[in-house]
Amino acid sequence: MILPVIMAGGSGTRLWPLSRGNYPKQFLSLNGDLTMLQQTVERLKGIEHKRVMLICNEEHRFIAAEQLRQLGIQHGGIFLEPVGRNTAPAIALAAFKAIESNDDAMLLVLAADHIIKNTAAFQQSVVAAQLLAEQGKLVTFGIVGDKPETGYGYIKRGTAILNSQAFVVERFVEKPDVTTAKEYMASGEYYWNSGMFMFRASRYLEELKVHRPDIYDACKKAIAVQNTDMDFIRVDKAAFEACPDESIDYAVMEKTRDAVVIPMDAGWSDVGGFAALWEVSEQDENGNAFKGNVKAIDTHNTLVFGDNQLVATVGVSDLVIVNTKDAVLVAHKDKAQEVKQIVNQLKAEKRSEVTFHREVFRPWGKYDSVDSGERFQVKRITVKPGAKLSVQMHHHRAEHWIVVSGTAKVQINDTEQFVTENESVYIPITAVHALENPGKVDLELIEVQSGSYLGEDDIVRFEDRYGRVEGK
Repeated sequence: MILPVIMAGGSGTRLWPLSRGNYPKQFLSLNGDLTMLQQTVERLKGIEHKRVMLICNEEHRFIAAEQLRQLGIQHGGIFLEPVGRNTAPAIALAAFKAIESNDDAMLLVLAADHIIKNTAAFQQSVVAAQLLAEQGKLVTFGIVGDKPETGYGYIKRGTAILNSQAFVVERFVEKPDVTTAKEYMASGEYYWNSGMFMFRASRYLEELKVHRPDIYDACKKAIAVQNTDMDFIRVDKAAFEACPDESIDYAVMEKTRDAVVIPMDAGWSDVGGFAALWEVSEQDENGNAFKGNVKAIDTHNTLVFGDNQLVATVGVSDLVIVNTKDAVLVAHKDKAQEVKQIVNQLKAEKRSEVTFHREVFRPWGKYDSVDSGERFQVKRITVKPGAKLSVQMHHHRAEHWIVVSGTAKVQINDTEQFVTENESVYIPITAVHALENPGKVDLELIEVQSGSYLGEDDIVRFEDRYGRVEGK
């Protein structure tokens, strides 16, 4: 049976300020109500498969788990990479885990940040790929392109197999220039490299051991020491850090003699930038794609993402306008790929906007930093039903909580009390305290912090149901 392995790492810097380090594009709703990760999972409906296995970064673990919970699915575990080591090691971890049960699972490796409009065509390609993977082949999916694209690598097909539904891979090629891309498209022998694969876990490990024994050995050592924490699977950090950083293409697919490609024509996009997002978004009669609070006059071929604030455009064309709570981007659509240069500048200046949104998600809910100044900060906090923040203490700040809706159960040192709508409570500096939502609806409150230092690292945790207490 198929074991879907969804890779949900990556930072998506070319979609800044929507996508940021602590909340990258795979967790965003860019072209519908579901996030890209959730769409990837939903795309599997109709295919008989085992529980989905997810691979993501440590800092994104609670976001990933919550988005799977919202779908109501039972997953097969969330692997947490101690550090990013590219796709070859990540897939190796999944393969080693799959064979632990003596079940040589069929891995379907997918990226969490792809858009595929035609689910039926995607599933048909998966069925064809399974036939070949059962024969020991390592299958990749080649996208049938509709234009010369310089942003993707390509796969050149060779001999036809499986009644011309698939082809032996002749070679993988790097991202071409425009002239070369046009030649590829005209030949009809090249496909875009999708970064999706299917093979048996044992076959992948066999090929990895032959062609990159260093990666194989490092991942085998890493997974030999597993620590399961709630939904999450952690591996040996030192062993994984010693693993080389390498993609599956370089490590295995370009070297194996058993690589085959299945052509896929399913409206695929990796949404690598705002121009690509505009192309896959629903557009009005003027070629505009709007999301959020937007008003437009004499506007054409423009992409606008509005947050809470109204975005109004007059007499503009071919623009990308993104308005978030703490940053605004305006770019010409043809220059949208260069957003990454802005991100690099922000990194060099150590600006928080490159990593954090104003609204930050936590395992218990979220908070929105509404205002701040010298010695004070105001946040709007939302706590999910049944959730509890850690038992903690601050050395440098006091806090004042005002409940807007719902009921809060508050611990301050050795006392507990319930605080309801229009009531407030004061937390002195160094007081050991905790906040819990005992109700069945969201708890909304305003937190006013005051003190000499207001950083998030001024938190000493004593107890935490989400495993965030150091040394325990």
